[in-house]
Amino acid sequence: MMRSIRIRLFFILLAATGAVWLLAVLWTYLSTQHEVERVLDARLTEAARMVSSLITDHRIDVAAAVEAAKGSELQTSFDMPAGDYSRQLSCQIWSLQGDLVSRSESAPNASLADHEQGFAEKIVNGERWRVYAVVNPALGVRVLVGDNIEIRERLVGDVIKGQLVPALAILPILAGLIWFSVGRGLAPLNRIAATLSLRSAQELHSLDDSGAPPEVRPLLQSLNALFQRVQEARDREKTFIAYAAHELKTPLAGLKTQAQVALRSDSNEVRDRALSQISTSVDRTSRLVRQLIDLAAVDSLEAASAPEVVDLADLVKDLVSEMNSLRSARDITVATEIGHGLRFEVANKTLLRLALRNIIENALQYTPTGSEVRVLGARTNSGLIIDVVDQGPGIAKDEEARIMERFHRGTLAEGHGSGLGLPIVEMALTKLGGRLDFVRTGNDGFCVRMRIPAM
Repeated sequence: MMRSIRIRLFFILLAATGAVWLLAVLWTYLSTQHEVERVLDARLTEAARMVSSLITDHRIDVAAAVEAAKGSELQTSFDMPAGDYSRQLSCQIWSLQGDLVSRSESAPNASLADHEQGFAEKIVNGERWRVYAVVNPALGVRVLVGDNIEIRERLVGDVIKGQLVPALAILPILAGLIWFSVGRGLAPLNRIAATLSLRSAQELHSLDDSGAPPEVRPLLQSLNALFQRVQEARDREKTFIAYAAHELKTPLAGLKTQAQVALRSDSNEVRDRALSQISTSVDRTSRLVRQLIDLAAVDSLEAASAPEVVDLADLVKDLVSEMNSLRSARDITVATEIGHGLRFEVANKTLLRLALRNIIENALQYTPTGSEVRVLGARTNSGLIIDVVDQGPGIAKDEEARIMERFHRGTLAEGHGSGLGLPIVEMALTKLGGRLDFVRTGNDGFCVRMRIPAM
């Protein structure tokens, strides 16, 4: 398989040049053949009429008229140097009764044509002849002047050879020029490759496209856009690692402190309290680690190649079952209000699952102990709406813009959340083409609403 752009361009240009040349040769052949036939036919007509005129006007004998016609032919514009062409008009004079009166030296004994007047072609002694006939009624004779068609074809062939031979001779030169020109045309790409090869992994600044050819600028612009996206991804990665290290350090330090207290205390009450704190810290750390994994998963997931069908009631049931320990520990009741058989298509089922899981988990985490969390789902003309309603304090109005920042915690929420739940939800919904809204429902609590467009 040919992968080199230079080689492909070389053969494409060489083939295109050759095709144009061959078309030019074909056109020249056809036009030359037409012109040669037209001019030589005119000479046949002129010669035949000259012989007829000489016989009539000058009352010369037939043999003299024939020789005069032969002399006239030697003065045509198609005379060739001796040895190149032996073309010579052949002339015959026949009586109207069908007797041969006279002929030129090169003419055959057999009649060149059988027609009365005008042009005709005939094979005589295995050779094709182009013949013009003219009748002289005053003397009762028919003059035939013919030309060997092979001579005409050889003349046209020599013209074509005159074009093809130089073309074949300069073909290597032409190929070299095309190869050199293609190389010069691809030089900007080679310079870009050389520039990129000298860069380190840390150099993500844009390439200068001010002096680049117009054909190369889209490539440079795409590369610069890629560099910018990679730089932004690296910045997010650095920020993420820094925040994650900070968030993990705090619970780990607490775990170590409580473990030391439990080890050094002789009091069962103190030891039990320390172990309880350790258990709580382990749960919080486990949730943080899981959300970090969810964040990485959402960041890497893209829309599926084909839409995936989701049964919303089954999905909510599975998620509540996974969080049964958290729900039981806080004595939370989860009520679902979803139409039976509510199925819909989404671009990626895993993204929807991660988003909905984090919203329900946040509701279970921050709603008061012994209260209720409601999950509602409804289909609309524009898509699907999923509401998760809890009795918690919700999010302050002036914090809604910042609450989507990673590791930012709301001031109204009690507890020690990681600040990753809602950023995970927003990222997942963005990839699904949806959005996240916050709705204050008065005495009914706080509602987090997901809007997912229909596919």
